[in-house]
Amino acid sequence: MLRVGHGCEGTPTLKLRVRILEGVINVKPMPKPGWEMETVKAPYGKTYDYHGTALSEGVREIVWTGKLLDEHYDEFVFRAYLTDSLKPDTMLYIPVVQECGGGKADRWIEIPAEGKSADDYQYPAPGLKLLPAKATH
Repeated sequence: MLRVGHGCEGTPTLKLRVRILEGVINVKPMPKPGWEMETVKAPYGKTYDYHGTALSEGVREIVWTGKLLDEHYDEFVFRAYLTDSLKPDTMLYIPVVQECGGGKADRWIEIPAEGKSADDYQYPAPGLKLLPAKATH
């Protein structure tokens, strides 16, 4: 889930573009009433096993188009499967471009370098802390 808390310099958000990184597969976005949604499918960098099914391509970008006033906030939801190619105890950053009225845009795409944090950047990409898988018995 991504939360959009404001527009760009007072203008409304008109489009939200979410890039799906390698190792994140079987992506399914949730339709949003009042917004158009499209997905861009492309090959993965390699083939992944998804519960016994080989997946070599899938959603690589989600685009929601609509209107969210600067004085409102909203949430944009998608589900995905995180493959074992992603390392536990690391952050998974999800680059997002927020396009707004008047040709303005905020590019939330900065991925912190080693030893830095999101607080060190003006437009950090949203991050998700990956935890170790729980043992199943």
